[in-house]
Amino acid sequence: MTANITTQNSDKSLLVTWLWRVLMALSAIGIISFYLEVLDVYEISIIILTAISMAYLGQDWPGFRWHAVAVAILSVFAVSLYGSDLNQSDSNFWLNYLLASQSAFMWMSALFVMATVTYFAGTLFRSDFTEKVGTALTWAATTMGMIGLMVRWRESYLLGADIGHIPVSNLYEVFILFSVVTALLYLFYERRYETRSLGGFILLIITAAVVFQLWYTFERNAHEIEPLVPALQSYWMKIHVPANFIGYGAFAMAAMIGVAYILVSWRQQKQGDSAWLRAMPSLHLMDDLMYKTIALGFAFFTLATILGALWAAEAWGGYWSWDPKETWALIVWLNYAAWLHMRMTKGWNGVPMAWWALIGLFVTLFAFLGVNMFLSGLHSYGTL
Repeated sequence: MTANITTQNSDKSLLVTWLWRVLMALSAIGIISFYLEVLDVYEISIIILTAISMAYLGQDWPGFRWHAVAVAILSVFAVSLYGSDLNQSDSNFWLNYLLASQSAFMWMSALFVMATVTYFAGTLFRSDFTEKVGTALTWAATTMGMIGLMVRWRESYLLGADIGHIPVSNLYEVFILFSVVTALLYLFYERRYETRSLGGFILLIITAAVVFQLWYTFERNAHEIEPLVPALQSYWMKIHVPANFIGYGAFAMAAMIGVAYILVSWRQQKQGDSAWLRAMPSLHLMDDLMYKTIALGFAFFTLATILGALWAAEAWGGYWSWDPKETWALIVWLNYAAWLHMRMTKGWNGVPMAWWALIGLFVTLFAFLGVNMFLSGLHSYGTL
């Protein structure tokens, strides 16, 4: 009887996997067919690679499948409500209060803050239900953030065909991208390693990004859609920036795992045992997870750096110019290359590597934000 149930579940899972793959293939074919006249070979390649990536991620990850379907349905619904009139966001209930990009981003911000508090409460009171609520809130926030990005993409074209662009062109947009990517990375590892007690730590860095994004919105009116500067009017932006922020998100997650590792290690030395310590993952699991997230981030950051060099050659005539942004990107790359080298060849682990991961976050933060604030160069279009 048990064997039959197991076989039925396996067959059902295989069917769902193939249905998901077919859905992603049909979606890619539909998008390419509908927009073929305005797509070049590079953009078609991006769509195909995106469909393959989503098919791979969703085949064994039910949460991602529901997330992707919700984003697709609600984004298309929002776009249909707009029609060809951007002013619909002021009069239509669904757009004004939920699905216009700015409304979606506000919901995302509130949900991420709520998820942070809920995760910590679940860990503190050792409540599995509360931690599951934290997971649900994180999925909801991630979904609203992605919907906001998709709808903002359409809104930019409603302002004018010459203004329209993928929403990864300024600090406001990429902070939202960072929040969504980091949350998705965490949710992936949460499911694989059952690490809900780490949720509050990871969501802290996302909440910090949300606070910056809100300040940037209300203080600088950064939510206003602006035309792209000439250097950004390239298909390279569609692949360079997302790859970069997968790297940034993974580095941020590793740093926050490092914080949790340091606190657990310190508490064990001081107290030996407590309810909070029993609720947290083992040091071994956190050490392994920190290593895997840095390895993932390093791979994508390396890819983004290579893509950036190719983009620079096309835009400025040279692969590398020792621009401040490029120099600090190299520093970030060398920092994590050294971290991985010492881990893999020398066997370094534990508290020193956790501190190194945390320091690496500040190095990355300066490369991402500090250079824009304090230095000038070819990338000065990203200044505050």
